[in-house]
Amino acid sequence: MLRITKQTDYGLIALTQLASAPQAVRSAAELAAAGSLPDPMVSKVLKVLARAGLVASVRGVAGGYRLARDPAGLSVAEIVTALEGPIAITECIATVEGCQHQALCPTHNHWQWINGAIQGALGQVSLADLLRPASGGVRGPGPGPGAWLPDQDLPIAATTAEARSLPPLPART
Repeated sequence: MLRITKQTDYGLIALTQLASAPQAVRSAAELAAAGSLPDPMVSKVLKVLARAGLVASVRGVAGGYRLARDPAGLSVAEIVTALEGPIAITECIATVEGCQHQALCPTHNHWQWINGAIQGALGQVSLADLLRPASGGVRGPGPGPGAWLPDQDLPIAATTAEARSLPPLPART
């Protein structure tokens, strides 16, 4: 099963809290309490996000953390990559060398396509988007009219920068 880690889940929750007031400085304990999250894990996640340049730490008595960038310019792909490393759903995609079976593997190119679709989808969602309530008309894979499926020609992004330049996914009709 493909699943983000608790660290990434908690990081997204903490970041959405920071994004709701981007200039405000909030302590790790305050963010943990507001999200009903474990304080030690939130502290750890914020340190990782600070090293990645997504949040800025502020020292002093009234110190804490604030967003380092505009929420609209921060993609979920960047957040996931900061907390989990490169987005790669198979081992052969995770490394530059690939794997020992790559030359004979009939699924390698398919996994690259699937991984690119995941990167592209995550790259098209910003932290600001996560602040808005989800509507019933969510676009993306799944049954129903307007869903995009593997037989459609969708652009594939190899990097977050490429994902940002992709056209939006087809809207549901």
